[in-house]
Amino acid sequence: MPKAVPGRRVARALDELASITDPLKRLEAVRGAREAAEALEARAVREARAAGATWGQIGSLYGVSKQAAQQRFRKSV
Repeated sequence: MPKAVPGRRVARALDELASITDPLKRLEAVRGAREAAEALEARAVREARAAGATWGQIGSLYGVSKQAAQQRFRKSV
């Protein structure tokens, strides 16, 4: 059995969240997923910076300037 591509696993997980029928339970699950994704994002920024990535490179991934990336993620580093 081939390994699932990470993006597909995330898409399936989001589909599962969307299928929760109780709106408040769905909202709670989405909030938790967002917080987990933000924590993972912050860690990835720290690791990218530690590996030598520039703010310009990080900004480019987000389609923003290096200054905007730095302002957004400065607390993460």
